[in-house]
Amino acid sequence: MNTNIELESAIAALDQYGYDKKHSSDLEQARNKAQMLKYIDSLDFSLRRLLILQEAVDELVEKEKKLLAQKENIQTYKTKIINLSRQFNISYDEVVQIMKQQENS
Repeated sequence: MNTNIELESAIAALDQYGYDKKHSSDLEQARNKAQMLKYIDSLDFSLRRLLILQEAVDELVEKEKKLLAQKENIQTYKTKIINLSRQFNISYDEVVQIMKQQENS
């Protein structure tokens, strides 16, 4: 019986921890604009620090956009090579090799 109470106590503690984690004002837990605004507001930054934060976030957003565009371009390029290999009934590596030869010519 004592073990049952300890188990229930442990489960209740885990449930409470999960609830607290979901409803904390931690930026890591923020999933929407309102939650992020609440966290940033809790930092009590001056206008100067908020502007620096904005600049840093803008830089990170631009970096992520460039990386995403680069990944999309690479995927498109790979798809085109695969389509060429199917069209000419040759392997992917052979298509790449032919492209290298054309580039060097």
